Amino acid sequence: MDIFQAVILGIVQGLTEFLPISSSAHLRVFPALFGWQDPGASFTAVTQIGTEAAVLIYFRKDIWNILSTWFRAWGNPALRGDLNTRLGWYIIVGTLPLGILGLLFEDQIKTSVRDLRVIAATLIGLGIVLWIADRVGRQNRSLEALKLRSAFALGCAQALALIPGVSRSGATISAGLFLGFDRAAASRYAFLLAIPAVVASGLFQLPDAFSGEGPGWGPTLIATALAFVSGYASIAWLLRYISTHSYLPFVIYRIALGLLILVLLATGALQPI
Repeated sequence: MDIFQAVILGIVQGLTEFLPISSSAHLRVFPALFGWQDPGASFTAVTQIGTEAAVLIYFRKDIWNILSTWFRAWGNPALRGDLNTRLGWYIIVGTLPLGILGLLFEDQIKTSVRDLRVIAATLIGLGIVLWIADRVGRQNRSLEALKLRSAFALGCAQALALIPGVSRSGATISAGLFLGFDRAAASRYAFLLAIPAVVASGLFQLPDAFSGEGPGWGPTLIATALAFVSGYASIAWLLRYISTHSYLPFVIYRIALGLLILVLLATGALQPI
């Protein structure tokens, strides 16, 4: 991978990580469209550390409140019912499905599910699911209403993002909407829930990304830094946008991209693997 490719893929990663359009799909599709080598799942996981750094900074007050309250609650029973304490436990519980499945299906995540036919199908499928969730969800619940059962369900939805094309935020937001949470609450929790899983995955994949077979130190670090910058901008824009708009533009984009991939595969312009 050269520097130009690292710049493009880093920006793409940052812009698409938090929008419900799947960053992993774009990091697989873009190189295929331009005839570049597939950067691999390890590169994707490491560059996601950059976007999660953007989450840490953007939500720094929320994260501090959750961590400080969660730790203080061990010695102060009065804090155990506090929303921040509960969010700490809910994020731990919600991270378990993705962590367990990620370890069990590590080989498939790096190989077979990166097939462009799979990505096209998941782009279209989750796009339809997001559209339905946005239309039928009651959207009358805030994070105060979050309970352990819902937190686990949202964690299971997040785990679907192990398949490129699903979208971590898209799957979690869709589940949140189906459970009756409003757009702002579903999106905010999706970002917070992703932090432990993405950071752990990125650190776990560091040796592969920087090995002789990976893109190498230079391109990976450049892409990660640019993913941070573009990711921060993406978070700020999305949270403002959804306060007054639906997810319909993302639904249309997902379906259009999925159909385009299928057409290019059918014509031989792209190879599935």
